[in-house]
Amino acid sequence: MASLDEVLKKLKQKARPDQLEGMARYGIISESRLGVSIPDMQKIAKETGKDHELALKLWKTGIPEAMIVAALVDEPEKLTEEQMEDWVKDLNSWDVCDQLCMNLFERTPLVWKKIFDWSVRDEEFVKRAAYALIACLAWHEKQSDDERFLELIPVIQKGATDGRNYVKKAVNWALRNIGKRNLRLNRAALESAQEIKKLDSRAARWVAADAIRELTSDAVQNRLKKAEP
Repeated sequence: MASLDEVLKKLKQKARPDQLEGMARYGIISESRLGVSIPDMQKIAKETGKDHELALKLWKTGIPEAMIVAALVDEPEKLTEEQMEDWVKDLNSWDVCDQLCMNLFERTPLVWKKIFDWSVRDEEFVKRAAYALIACLAWHEKQSDDERFLELIPVIQKGATDGRNYVKKAVNWALRNIGKRNLRLNRAALESAQEIKKLDSRAARWVAADAIRELTSDAVQNRLKKAEP
């Protein structure tokens, strides 16, 4: 198994400090960041293999790229609620948040509980994690039935008035991804968007308008109709 020092050495070898300024323009926090690309992090994680104890050490470094690799190499079956709570509190950048959600948190049965828990929290990236998880599940979780996602619609409506950029974008992402699963959920998401649009909130109106634009597009409607049995 690889050691912490070995993984950090590989990350530093792939570092591109010249990329940090451009990343910052996209809201990617540059503090302690090395400038490693996602494909390079994925390659390092694949070479490293699954290792829960190493993941814990990588996360503690506070280096964003090391934290993303931690999410990639951790073992979902060993994930505890305590660890999820500890890690989510450390988030301060949307890319680490989203990579953590899609590569680790969505793969545990605890994910549904944490969506409801975190959606009512005040911390910006904890709240974003709740909606990023909805988006990830709607995208990847093929086994869950429509009812599980219909139960999340009220959660999305409650989050739609949060004007913070990283929250409202995740709320929008969640609504759009639910609406792209099938025609039934498309109709439900559009109905929800119409309700959100009526809220006295600039953020809510943006969430609704952007979702309606994509979910009524010919590309989405044609794909969903072709997928119907």
